[in-house]
Amino acid sequence: MASLSDKLKSLGVKVGASEIRPPATRTRSNLEESLGGHWVATRQGDAFVVEQVFPADYRHGTAPIQVDASLKTISSWARDERIANLALSQLAFLDTETSGLAGGTGTYAFMVGAGRFVEDQFRLSIFFMRDPAEEAALLEALADFLAPCAALVTFNGKAFDAPLLRARYQLNQIPCPFDGFSHLDLLPLARRLWRDRLPSRALKYLEEHIMAAPRSSEEVPGYEIPFLYFDYLRSKDITPLKGVFYHNAMDVVAMAALLSLMAGLLADPHGADLEHGQDVIALAKLFEDLNQWEDAALLYERGLKTSLPETDFWQAMQRLSALQRRRGDMQTALRLWEQAAAEGHIYAHVELAKYYEHTRRDPQAARTWTISAMRHLQSADLPGYMRKHWLDELEHRLKRLDDKVKKNV
Repeated sequence: MASLSDKLKSLGVKVGASEIRPPATRTRSNLEESLGGHWVATRQGDAFVVEQVFPADYRHGTAPIQVDASLKTISSWARDERIANLALSQLAFLDTETSGLAGGTGTYAFMVGAGRFVEDQFRLSIFFMRDPAEEAALLEALADFLAPCAALVTFNGKAFDAPLLRARYQLNQIPCPFDGFSHLDLLPLARRLWRDRLPSRALKYLEEHIMAAPRSSEEVPGYEIPFLYFDYLRSKDITPLKGVFYHNAMDVVAMAALLSLMAGLLADPHGADLEHGQDVIALAKLFEDLNQWEDAALLYERGLKTSLPETDFWQAMQRLSALQRRRGDMQTALRLWEQAAAEGHIYAHVELAKYYEHTRRDPQAARTWTISAMRHLQSADLPGYMRKHWLDELEHRLKRLDDKVKKNV
């Protein structure tokens, strides 16, 4: 009778350890010479690290890397009051390069860039594993780097980087070093500030169009990075990965510069030198949502004095008039509604009808504004669902006002 070993061999299964390749000899000199890095000892073995140091006065394009402005408003926006009280040295800027873009337990971070402010310098460390067997060492080295910190700063990190790393720490049975950290993800804030003006809020696009810091020819597209790493695992030629190290370093540096820029905008929005009116209106919306109504009103008024696209102008007018009504400044609200009504905007007619019906107790004037709204609705270029919405509301309002006028006769 054939043994189990013979049956496995007949199926093509290799039995025993004779054909298993031992781990490749660590080519320390090659990595050190090519990348200028060094090896650090951890409880899980040695990890390879490439370090860069940036002086405090370094500027990434037009944006300073040093965060000098208060983080109080950003803390309010992030709904994490701890961020406002953190020292700059407690922030860790983090970005990963991974074996895939979909996530899941089969995806690992073969490169992690992390930066933090130490005294008058921004110190960037890029942790790299030349083989998946070195993952635990990389994670331990990263944990040591993060030990003095209390918050992560990432770009889309809440959705991708942090969950991925947390899963890898768990799989390697190593305590996750950032559990309990505050986490400031800059992507949602970038969307709030620039989605009305810019077609993309990708970090590289913001570098180019907000910070005037285009990347050099060393840059590699993000979608190529997993393939470049797998090529490296086969060839052990580090040269094609130099662009990935550059990409990762620029992501981390750009996050620090972006936080510096954002913190400045939110700490002193009225003193900010903003070229585009849409950026001013975006700030106004953000401060309105934070219930900082005085700042929001001033920003709306400033933005309305700039050259705005027509749609943005009237949307800002609508928001400002509603804000002034909530603040109790009916005189300003009326002026804005009358200006918008003169341009044929239905919402302004409706707001004026509401004002005359409920505040002035003048159903006849309210009825006049309602009929005017219905007249403008006939020629308005609106989608069918929106036209029906306004028509139903106006017809209901007119019926009620007709009844009130009859009672007053």
